[in-house]
Amino acid sequence: FFFFFPVFNRKTGEPPLINGWIPYLGKALIFRKDAYKFLLDQQKKFGDIFTVHIAGRYITFIMDPFQYVYVIRNSKQLEFHEFANKMASKTFDYPALSKGKFPELKENLHRIYQYLQGKPLDIISDHMMKNLQDIFEWKCSQATDWETEKMYKFCCSVMFEASFVTLYGRVPAADGHKVISEIRDKFIKFDASFPYLAANIPIELLGATKKVRKELIHHFLLQNMTKWLGGSKVVQARQDIFEKYELLGDYDKAAHHFAFLWASVGNTIPATFWAMYYLLRHPEALAAVRDEIDHLLQSTGQKRGPTYNIHLTREQLDNLVYLESALNESLRMCSSSMNIRISQEDFVLKLEGNQEVVLRKGDWIALYPQILHMDPEVYEDPKEYKFDRYIENGKKKTTFYKAGRKLKYFLMPFGSGISMCPGRFLAMNEMKMFLFILLSHFDVELAENKAVRLDNSRMGLGILLPDVDIAFRYKLRS
Repeated sequence: FFFFFPVFNRKTGEPPLINGWIPYLGKALIFRKDAYKFLLDQQKKFGDIFTVHIAGRYITFIMDPFQYVYVIRNSKQLEFHEFANKMASKTFDYPALSKGKFPELKENLHRIYQYLQGKPLDIISDHMMKNLQDIFEWKCSQATDWETEKMYKFCCSVMFEASFVTLYGRVPAADGHKVISEIRDKFIKFDASFPYLAANIPIELLGATKKVRKELIHHFLLQNMTKWLGGSKVVQARQDIFEKYELLGDYDKAAHHFAFLWASVGNTIPATFWAMYYLLRHPEALAAVRDEIDHLLQSTGQKRGPTYNIHLTREQLDNLVYLESALNESLRMCSSSMNIRISQEDFVLKLEGNQEVVLRKGDWIALYPQILHMDPEVYEDPKEYKFDRYIENGKKKTTFYKAGRKLKYFLMPFGSGISMCPGRFLAMNEMKMFLFILLSHFDVELAENKAVRLDNSRMGLGILLPDVDIAFRYKLRS
């Protein structure tokens, strides 16, 4: 009867527990099927704070966005990095970054993210822009008449290669494109198993995934990476740090590089797809964004077309308010990340309105921003794509309200606080540049009329993938 009547185990001040009747699994199956619907149902029954038993873990969900700040600011008691480190080391097959074995490695790697901000971000963004243009020219400059391709496959091909070359350098072989597309094909196979690895399912149960992961990691062994030309400072700095740790084997270092590649493209590729898909589904959005792009090119005296090199400063990219708003709107609709923190001690989390949550050491706390992103009180008609939702009087709109109160957090596709994605500025730049080049050089339209829906198998892990691919066609703009 324990599984049916678990609430007797709760201490005073602990939130209500939703346990499920299957030992160990708890509510895992129903949560995995549709986390968004499940959490909304529990909120109606139990209010804004409740604990769910999911696959041996007790996860306390905080549903009220006004309480997010109290979770985010308690980063000492509510830790994230240790959890992320364990998950990543298992998923990507490198040893956990223990302080004893690898003193300060975690801190040193974290420091490197300075190369993805400020002036260094401008440099890496310039390289990305040039590489994107080269790939578009190689791929599409012959498209004088309509060419048809599958959209997800197209986004994957262009973004993967541009990111790879920007971060790791060009493969000098005559068939450089072919080598990168072979790595990409393996990457896609590995990525399909990522949700299972993240859910702690042993890799041995996932068919060829272990073999594919090993092959991918081998591409990043030092003897292979030294042949690549013109890599980024961020990857070079990571290499330099790894060299200082004798206990890190060659394979371990390569596994770290592979993990960094996954972090760079695993979510950016589907996010680029959704941004493009929604623009093509909404002609008024496409027209407004294209108009803004054409206006910028005109005002800076730059010509469009695959043979011309376009240069954009960060300020110019930032001033494309329609492009950014359209991108933010697609991120709002397709992101499904779970922001997790783990209690480092028995601890009382104090919240607004004299509320308290009693936590035990090892308890998980989770924010689920998709609930906020789809809240009709915050976003009118949340299931509708409105490309100008983040614009007010021609400027970026950053004030959103719930129950008449201004929200500090209203859009959270990149996580929050200490778990916020360090590459978010580069990711936004990359997606803007992809769309900029696509829309300035080409006429683009959907070639089939079917609805593409979100595939929920990655709920809680970032950007959701499309459930099907869709054909689109493009030709050079006259």
